[in-house]
Amino acid sequence: MIPRLRSRSSFRRRAGALPVLPLTAALLTSTVALYMALVAFGNITDFDTNRAFVHHVLAMDTTFKDPDLTWRAIDSTALQDIAYVLIIAWETVAAVVLVAAGAVWARALRGGGGFARARRLSTMGLLMVLLLFGAGFIAVGGEWFAMWQSKTWNGLDAAIRDFLLAGVTLLVVHLPGVEERDV
Repeated sequence: MIPRLRSRSSFRRRAGALPVLPLTAALLTSTVALYMALVAFGNITDFDTNRAFVHHVLAMDTTFKDPDLTWRAIDSTALQDIAYVLIIAWETVAAVVLVAAGAVWARALRGGGGFARARRLSTMGLLMVLLLFGAGFIAVGGEWFAMWQSKTWNGLDAAIRDFLLAGVTLLVVHLPGVEERDV
């Protein structure tokens, strides 16, 4: 005998009780948290791969070699390494903040309250991601260091994807109704 599925009205009652917007904000925030944790972990455990990327972008050695732009290049390996370590530190802190936000979302969804705190933590972590990929990679790397000119060391597509993921998540976190259960 085939088990009978619940009626549609039963499903609607249960689904209507779910805090859909807070759940969406929680899941998206947790997705960005996981992504940033994996990015930071990868850069820490495979330090040299993206170190080479940062070195080439800052050195501007694969751009069009226009002297009107290449005066901006940073050729010092020490300065390039400092920049890379600062990027990794920023990624790590953003990941920690977003993981904490995900935990607060989870507790709030289980009825413990705290949606406002979850929103604040999410906002802080997501803004860190937006600053890293928007200001850091798109503006500074892409324009100031002319990363867009490089066929080999151009990370703009990835930076735009990361920026959009964090931006969409931030918009969802701030939709009206996300904190409705804190009233």
